Amino acid sequence: MPRTLADVHTTLRAEVARRADELWDVALRLHADPEYAFAEHRAAALLTGALERDGFAVEREVAGMPTAFTARSGEGRPTVALLLEYDALPGLGHACGHNLIAAAGLGAALAVRTVLGTTPGSVLAVGTPAEEGGGGKALETEAGVFDDVDAALMFHPGVHDWARAPLTAQVQYRVGFHGRAAHPTGSPTEGVDALAALIELFNVLHAVGRRLPQASHVQGIITHGGTATNIVPEYAEGRFGLRAATTRELEDLVGRLRTCAEGVARATGTRAETVQATVRYEHFRDSRPLSERFAGHLAHAGITLTPPVPGINLGSSDVGNVSSRVPAIHPFVAVMDADGSDHTPEFARAAASDRARTVLTAATQALACTAADVLLDPDLRTTAWARHREPAAGR
Repeated sequence: MPRTLADVHTTLRAEVARRADELWDVALRLHADPEYAFAEHRAAALLTGALERDGFAVEREVAGMPTAFTARSGEGRPTVALLLEYDALPGLGHACGHNLIAAAGLGAALAVRTVLGTTPGSVLAVGTPAEEGGGGKALETEAGVFDDVDAALMFHPGVHDWARAPLTAQVQYRVGFHGRAAHPTGSPTEGVDALAALIELFNVLHAVGRRLPQASHVQGIITHGGTATNIVPEYAEGRFGLRAATTRELEDLVGRLRTCAEGVARATGTRAETVQATVRYEHFRDSRPLSERFAGHLAHAGITLTPPVPGINLGSSDVGNVSSRVPAIHPFVAVMDADGSDHTPEFARAAASDRARTVLTAATQALACTAADVLLDPDLRTTAWARHREPAAGR
């Protein structure tokens, strides 16, 4: 093993560079064969196969998910987790660049094991399915996958070079109204119009939306509005996506949704039923000590990360749930210019571009070096955990 931490970093960067063609091949294979939430069987097989060949002990079907896995090298604490996402977007493929996330996490895990194989502690590669819808990391967090982890590391390709991710909390709810069917002309007073109640809920939520905190909003669609125009709808249902800057504010927003639905039900003579429809994604809590280390390592490749632009939020991710349990990072590194956007065909092409290849190598090196810092620098671990436990970090 190299004698100093600086020597370790130099050796890790060289090891990643040695594997660059191999990692790019993995990224391209994933890109050419997109799979979707909880069905990423070929992706999981590709990644676990590479990890097993390098001596990692692989556990499949983690947390009851057929395409989730963990792969461990070493034993005991400290433990650093590298997160691999590999699901794609229906109709768009890898338009969020998860092929690069998987290849980077894989490469960092392999490099750290090669360079620090006899170092006390563990390297844990965590296969996390269904980030785009389903919440694999949230389910793994609840199953205890991260209970004995000291830090969780990943990067995300994007259109900005940002040291941390302004990711909001989000969840979806179904709201159904139960009324009473009748003929709208023959017996109009006998009907209780469930659809009218649902439409009124949209109106109420629109008014409420004008008074919500920044980054909080409710977006809804009608999923069932009746069966025929000559029948007063006895049942109507909407699906509502709720987002907020923090998990606590999201809980408040869910309470408002329930209050509004019950109020509309009382006013219209219907019965409201409000049911959570998805796994809740918590807001992301950045570990500044770790994200600063990552940014410093990435600067060796000539990429400078800056703080995110205030007031801009970039959606939500189940990595927020991981960050509620352990210090975590989720920096963005641009693979296309800032006038672009992910979740587009253009971004899918960018995720297999020459620029993406350069970013993949640089981000993998920075992840590997940051992982080594976690394993070898007890002061960093202490600082990261101290910041993580501060009340403001858990908002």
